[in-house]
Amino acid sequence: MTLTLAFTHLTVHDVDAALAFYRDALGLTVLNDVSAGGGRWVTVASEQQPGVTVVLSTPESGRGPDDAGALQELLAKGSLPMIGFTTDDLDGLFERVAASGAEVLQEPMDQPWGPRDCAFRDPSGTTVRVSATPAA
Repeated sequence: MTLTLAFTHLTVHDVDAALAFYRDALGLTVLNDVSAGGGRWVTVASEQQPGVTVVLSTPESGRGPDDAGALQELLAKGSLPMIGFTTDDLDGLFERVAASGAEVLQEPMDQPWGPRDCAFRDPSGTTVRVSATPAA
């Protein structure tokens, strides 16, 4: 049996602000942009790994008012899960994302548990960690 990650879903305050981070700073490509019922879903992916996508949406996308409000509160607290990426040019990516004005949580450094990585917050407060691709 083969099991492969197809997508992950991130809730964001503002899809356009999220796109400035995920598309413009990180370099992901927009695959889909759908508005329906007062919500908006945008799917982005890396050109190097197009089968794995990230769906960006607002709290009210596909949810009732009570659930949207609860999710908005968690988002405001920074209580939602982080997302991790790998890259073959950690220092170059770090410079590009830092230059975009993104909040830097950690500059590139070698971690005691193995990887060299860095960390940012996206415009909605989600922690985004980026690790150097391990040498083959």
